[in-house]
Amino acid sequence: MTIALSTPGVGQLDEAVGAVREWQREAAPMQLHSGDLGWNYRFGTDETAAAVRTWSRDGRILAVGMLDSPTVLRMTVAPDAFRDEELARRLAEDMILPERGVLPAGPVGIEAPVGLLLHDLLTDEGWGVDEPWTPLFRDLTEPVEDPGVRIESIGPDHAHLFAEVMRSAFNNSTFTPERWHAMAAGAPYTDARCLGAYDDRGNLVAVVTAWSAGPGRPGLIEPMGAHQDHRGRGFGTAITVAAAAALREMGSSGARVCTPSSNVGGVATYKAAGYRAMPEIRDRIRAAQGLSPG
Repeated sequence: MTIALSTPGVGQLDEAVGAVREWQREAAPMQLHSGDLGWNYRFGTDETAAAVRTWSRDGRILAVGMLDSPTVLRMTVAPDAFRDEELARRLAEDMILPERGVLPAGPVGIEAPVGLLLHDLLTDEGWGVDEPWTPLFRDLTEPVEDPGVRIESIGPDHAHLFAEVMRSAFNNSTFTPERWHAMAAGAPYTDARCLGAYDDRGNLVAVVTAWSAGPGRPGLIEPMGAHQDHRGRGFGTAITVAAAAALREMGSSGARVCTPSSNVGGVATYKAAGYRAMPEIRDRIRAAQGLSPG
């Protein structure tokens, strides 16, 4: 059967999320997670659906991509299709040719798991690599230690406080309480928790969202941030430990997170919270329009 590229409607979005969820494996490289899609729901269900691309053969989804921006695609592939030549060639064509509606002409980037045959084809087309990212992983076989600070779940009544910490933690963040509610209304949030760390004066000082992919699969932390007025006091480490505990309670086999390697402080925080750094990964980038694969 021919591989079909599609942009799912709102009614088909759950199928794409479900496929990505099922593909999560501890032994798999860092890849697009159902929590990444869940975090995108902050923009609303319609916009999330519009950002998703699926590749299917004979009715089965083999690959899912999500546009993080108009020029950056994050994607992953079914575990048994990493070296599928037909799929790899179709993916390469769809990503190279602007008329396919995946990526525009000019400079673009693709985040794809290590080991995909797609990487070989992009290399043949002259694509390069971007700055390194550091994936980190914490095994959740054993109980998680106490984070040492007050931790509480963040619900609708405290969405404004979550948003305030997010905007402080990330300089370019436009996160609002309305976006929290949109995220929480998405289907992936059924298996997620927002947590907050509080100081001894009762101030919310750090937040995190922990996304489960189901029992026995690794979960994801996306995002984690500490208020800029309370940095350097261990709250980032504490909330990251709390996220691991929450994922373990939800049945996750491990906790994953990924951050730019240049974010030295962030890498150090995750390591302090018991996460082990894995080999660096890099996005694939095209500085200019490439040629069509033969």
